Amino acid sequence: MTRETRKSERLRAGALPDPSGVHNIVEQAGDVAVYVADDGEVAGISVNPDCPSLGCLDHWVGRPFKNFLTVESKEKLDLRLAEMQAEPDRTPRGLELNHIDNATWEFPIRYTLHRVYDGGLLLLGRDMQPIAEVQQRLVAEQTARERDQQRLRGKQTFYHVVLEASETPLILVEPEKGRIRDLNSAAAMLMGTNTDTLSGSSLAQAFDGRRREELLEAMRSAAGSREARGIDLVARRNERELKLYPEFFRAAGDLFLLCRVRPADGDAGTAVESAQVMAALYAGTSDAIVITDGKGVIRDANEAFLTMADAAQLRDVRDSDLADFLVRGAVDVKLMLEAAAKQGKLRNYATQIASVVGTRASVGVSVARLRDPAGDFGFGFILRSSTSNGTGEAEISSVVSDEAMKNVMDLVGTASLKELVSATSDVIEKLCIETAVQLTGNNRVAAAEMLGLSRQSLYVKLRKHGLINSNADE
Repeated sequence: MTRETRKSERLRAGALPDPSGVHNIVEQAGDVAVYVADDGEVAGISVNPDCPSLGCLDHWVGRPFKNFLTVESKEKLDLRLAEMQAEPDRTPRGLELNHIDNATWEFPIRYTLHRVYDGGLLLLGRDMQPIAEVQQRLVAEQTARERDQQRLRGKQTFYHVVLEASETPLILVEPEKGRIRDLNSAAAMLMGTNTDTLSGSSLAQAFDGRRREELLEAMRSAAGSREARGIDLVARRNERELKLYPEFFRAAGDLFLLCRVRPADGDAGTAVESAQVMAALYAGTSDAIVITDGKGVIRDANEAFLTMADAAQLRDVRDSDLADFLVRGAVDVKLMLEAAAKQGKLRNYATQIASVVGTRASVGVSVARLRDPAGDFGFGFILRSSTSNGTGEAEISSVVSDEAMKNVMDLVGTASLKELVSATSDVIEKLCIETAVQLTGNNRVAAAEMLGLSRQSLYVKLRKHGLINSNADE
């Protein structure tokens, strides 16, 4: 026997009394009993006097039962009656109906349906209004709780916006655990890191030479003093000397420390303002800026680069190789990184950028190696569009000089067109090879790769145009 079969069978054990011998069984079996004749009209009704909310329903008698049901309940009743007619031997399941009376009064009743031998239907019901009222109170309570949560989230948003907008470097510390509860970007910049790295960590770990208990005791002492006393500290990440000014405040019954941070030299305002200006310049400049690691993998990029690369957001380009966005790919990146590593910077390297949708644009690239005594931070690239119009004339003129073009034009009338085209091709080929050799710093292997030639083919063309001694070592 399956589980569904066991569930559908009604448990029967022992013997029940004959219903005809039990007085008032209909009245006592439920809060309301309705006898519906085979023509659908109410033939009789009984209402429990302990349910005054149901009122007097004697006006139902002689009227169709469906007149007192909502539209949805009429459909539910019709479906259940059809089931009972299709399976007359099956015990009908309970049914919850919503009654409507006097146009506005609506109340739910859960009925059990019983067949009567004369073709009618006896409905024994339980008033569901008390349960509905409890459900309504629960819904109201849940709605109120959600409103409180939204209000709390709004206050938290205001708090974070104000904290972040403050130019004063601030740190919120839990005095018992010595843990950083929150801080703004101005404080994180002074300590040489970002807010995500420090938030939730131990304050003592952010500074050199201070044990946790020692630092907490010094902070409590300074916060409890009537005079504003600063605590001298050295930031672990950038070895910067700072002063910490703590003070107590209470929130929701808990005690916290609000710490103002300043450089020991007192130049906090200038440092923070300078950092904010540089951040605004990075975000708002029309030139594309890309920060990579030492191998050319993108770590950060501004909005201008995302626009140039047709990328929707930073995560679309982060951790990608910069070579993926250049037409000459790894050749360009290798040359730029090698030059910047040797000289510290590179200016006006001409190349083409390829967007994620395949469009190309000519750019001039400047590269700087990012390093300070604290370590090497990779490379910074500034890409500036160098296309003056959509015809590509600027790119051609940058390869072929005005003097070279004049020399070619002077040949017109002295030779056939085929000979002129051949001579022009040789001029352009020579200029392209000279440009590639110059860009690669006379690295002929890299120049051959840039031009799409084999090393041997490049040497043949260098000799052809007199750019290499025929006796030079290969």
